[in-house]
Amino acid sequence: MFYELRRYKVLEGKMDEWVAYMEDVIIPFQVGKGMVITGSFRGEEDDTTYVWMRRFASEAEREELYEKVYQSETWEKDIAPRVGELLDRSGIDVTRIVPTPRSVAH
Repeated sequence: MFYELRRYKVLEGKMDEWVAYMEDVIIPFQVGKGMVITGSFRGEEDDTTYVWMRRFASEAEREELYEKVYQSETWEKDIAPRVGELLDRSGIDVTRIVPTPRSVAH
């Protein structure tokens, strides 16, 4: 099992709009495809920082879910274009992390 820690740079003045889009559209869509979203956060003082996490049982599961989400017509035609209006895509950082032996995240 591993997690993806995903850090995004939201365009100036777009944070409220981005959070609403994540919570109303992106997260429900991805969960509906089988993704496990374990957290969603915005910067406390930095209004351009958004962080979220997803959990995967294996690399094979991640590949399968990526295909279901990112190769879908809904993602390509409806969701992805809006993402580009709210995020600085060059500011996306994805780090794969694994829980330490005593972490409650197992």
